[in-house]
Amino acid sequence: MSTYAVTNPATGETLATYDPATDEDVERALAAADEAYRTWSRVVAPAERADRLRRVAELHRERRDELAAIIVREMGKPLAAAEGEVDFAADITAYYADHIDEITGDTPIPIEGEGAAVIRRSPLGVLLGIMPWNFPYYQVARFAAPNIAVGNTILLKHAPQCPESAAAIDAIYRDAGFPAGVYTNLYLSNEQAADVIADRRVQGVSVTGSERAGSAVAEIAGRNLKKVALELGGSDPFILLSTDDLDAAVSAAVEARLDNVGQSCNGAKRFIVVDGLYDAFVERFAAALADAKVGDPFADDTVLGPLSSLTAAERLAEQVDRAVAQGATLVTGGRRDGAFYPGTVLTGVTPEMDAYREEFFGPVGVVYRVANEAEAIELANDTPFGLGSYVFTTDAEQAERVADAIDAGMVYINLVLADEAGLPFGGVKRSGTSRELGLLAADEFVNKKLIRTGA
Repeated sequence: MSTYAVTNPATGETLATYDPATDEDVERALAAADEAYRTWSRVVAPAERADRLRRVAELHRERRDELAAIIVREMGKPLAAAEGEVDFAADITAYYADHIDEITGDTPIPIEGEGAAVIRRSPLGVLLGIMPWNFPYYQVARFAAPNIAVGNTILLKHAPQCPESAAAIDAIYRDAGFPAGVYTNLYLSNEQAADVIADRRVQGVSVTGSERAGSAVAEIAGRNLKKVALELGGSDPFILLSTDDLDAAVSAAVEARLDNVGQSCNGAKRFIVVDGLYDAFVERFAAALADAKVGDPFADDTVLGPLSSLTAAERLAEQVDRAVAQGATLVTGGRRDGAFYPGTVLTGVTPEMDAYREEFFGPVGVVYRVANEAEAIELANDTPFGLGSYVFTTDAEQAERVADAIDAGMVYINLVLADEAGLPFGGVKRSGTSRELGLLAADEFVNKKLIRTGA
C-alpha cells in the first residue's frame, strides 16, 4: 500500500491514495531534469524564465479556491489560512520573477590593479527538494521559485500526506508552459530519495523538516559531497519586557502561537515575560487560548482545526502529559479529542524537565517569569534552536540590545506574522544552515564565479 495518501485529519477518512514512483519513474525524471537543465540554464533567457514564473503565480491565484480546499483536507489547516497560504505562494513566485535581473546579474568587485572583476552567478544543475506537510504550497514556492529563476531544475519530494497538493503544483508548472524536466513531482520513498541525492546528476538538496530528517539528509549529502540546505525546527522565544497596551501584546502572542494550528517552525513557543507583567499576561493569554474555537477547518469561525494527523495530536498530548507529570502546571487546555487539540498553556517548566528543550508542534504555549532583560536574554538563548524570535518593549534602545544579543536567524520587534517574500528566512544552531526567501535564497544553489579580466 502506498504511503502517499490523503487522510482527512478532521474525520480520519482516507480520501485517496497515490502510486509511489517506480525506479524507472525516478530514472526518467533524473534524465529529463538533467537534459532540461542544459537548455533552461544556458539557452532560455532570464526574462523568459521570469515570464513563466509570473504565469505560475497567476495560476496560483486563479486556482486559489481549489488549492486551498486541497490542503484543508490533507493537513487540517483552517480554510482562511489555506487561502492566505496560496496567496503567499503566488507572491513569493512573482517576487523572483520581478527580481530576475538582481539574482542573475553580475556583481562588480573593486580591484587594485587594472581591468575588472565580477562575480557571476550561474546555476548548479538538478536539485532535490524534500518538503514538509505544514505549508504545502508556501514551502515549495520558497524553494522552487528562486532556483528555477537562476536556472536550476527541480525534483520535488513532498510529504507523504500531501500528494494531492504536490500533484496540483506539478500541474501548475506544466500549465505555465515550463519545459519537461524543469519541475517534476516524484512520490519517492526515503530510500529512493537517498539514491537521488547520491546520483551524479544531482548537485544539491534542500530539506525543510525535523531535526531527524535534516540530520539524515545532511549525512547522505555529505557522504556524496553535495550542497545541502537545511530549514529545521524552532522553539522561538516571545519576550515581553514592557508595553503600553497589554491586551495588544497578548493578542500578538496568541496570533504567534496559534498560527497554522501551532504547527509553524517559527511560531512563538516560549513566552518570556518580565515579573511585573507576568501574572496579568498568563491570565489573559490563557483565557484567549481557551476561547480559540476548535472545530471544522472549513467553518468560517474556526481558529483551531485538527492537527495534521492523529499521530501528531497523540505526540503533542504525550509531551504535555509528560511535562505535567514532571511538575509543570497546566493552566488551561490539555485534553485531546481525536486529532483536535485545544489551546493549552503550561507554566512552571524548569530546566530539569523535558519540556524545557522540546519543541511543542501544536497550540501549546509555555510561559516563563523573568526578573529583567539580562535574564530574559539568557533564557531565550538557552535552547538548541535558533530560528526566529519576538521582542516586545517600549524602549527602542532596549529593543536593539536584545535583538543583537539573541541567538537566532530572525528577530521581530513589536510585531508578529510579518513574513514577506523579500525578507530572508532561516536560523542557526539546530534550526538550520541556510536562508530562504528574499535575495539571499537565490544565492544558496549557485556558483558564484569570479571573472577577472585585464586592462
